[in-house]
Amino acid sequence: MSDILFISKGETASSTRYRALQYFPHFIQAGWQPSHITISGGFLSILRTFLAAKNSDVVVILRKTFPYPIFWTLRKLSKKLIFDFDDAIFSNTDGSYSKTRMHRFKTTIASCDYIFAGNQYLATEAKNYNSSVAVIPTSVEVDKYNLSCQKGNEAFELVWIGSRSTRKYIAEIIPSLEIAAQNIPNLRLKVIADFELTSPILNIKNVAWTEHTEAIELCKADVGLAPMPENNWTKGKCALKVLQYMASGLPVISSQSGVNAYVVEDGISGYLVSDNSQWAERIVQLSKDRATLTKMGERGRYRVQTEFSIKAVFQKIITTLS
Repeated sequence: MSDILFISKGETASSTRYRALQYFPHFIQAGWQPSHITISGGFLSILRTFLAAKNSDVVVILRKTFPYPIFWTLRKLSKKLIFDFDDAIFSNTDGSYSKTRMHRFKTTIASCDYIFAGNQYLATEAKNYNSSVAVIPTSVEVDKYNLSCQKGNEAFELVWIGSRSTRKYIAEIIPSLEIAAQNIPNLRLKVIADFELTSPILNIKNVAWTEHTEAIELCKADVGLAPMPENNWTKGKCALKVLQYMASGLPVISSQSGVNAYVVEDGISGYLVSDNSQWAERIVQLSKDRATLTKMGERGRYRVQTEFSIKAVFQKIITTLS
């Protein structure tokens, strides 16, 4: 049995949950012994991480880049070192160039044995510094989201799931949703997040995000929304919320940007929009066509099951490690 260690900034981080912890039962079934350690920056934490790395057959760093002395030591102690990333960590969060981030990224990528990139854009960037790169998309546990629930007859419910860091994306299309509300009297937006939104025109239901309730809250909605601008940061996003919507059987209306434009098949599992005026148009269209709404949801769920399920993606991981 081989030991595989995942190093991250914390267990609650989405990259840790979706790119490591959810695979642990599958690793065990495949004959591996997986473990996770959080490196918080304190001396004892760093020392524990070094010891764990030395005693592991494979070490996977999740998304985090380190100052050179720490990374150099990890490299020396690790028999096989993999870097896994699902964001454009070489850029600032507004997409602008960052000399510091790019330097750390180059150093890390060039020195690892293998790279797991969350999408093709990230893989292409990594291949500038290391030829051993595999695209390992983010996956979801489809059965968790494949629930049977009663839709609310009192409202046609849009849903957006996210966090405070991406609040601006949903906030930017509120005026478009307000236009849609003028044509759909019972329209409601459900925001599942760690913040609240309000509107004098649009009915907004704010729901605090928890891991235990997100699936049922998505199930109760009618359409998933995924607004996102196009820049060097968002190109690195791995469409997690889109996958959650599709696994829940929801049609998706998404910006035509980043990997969202690959995951959402326009006119098949949802709609891609290229400007703000199209949001209201597509929402109104789906509100009047329950048959298309249902069919799109079914097609989206099937695609997630075949390409982005834990089982499908884990097979790629284990094949790469073999």
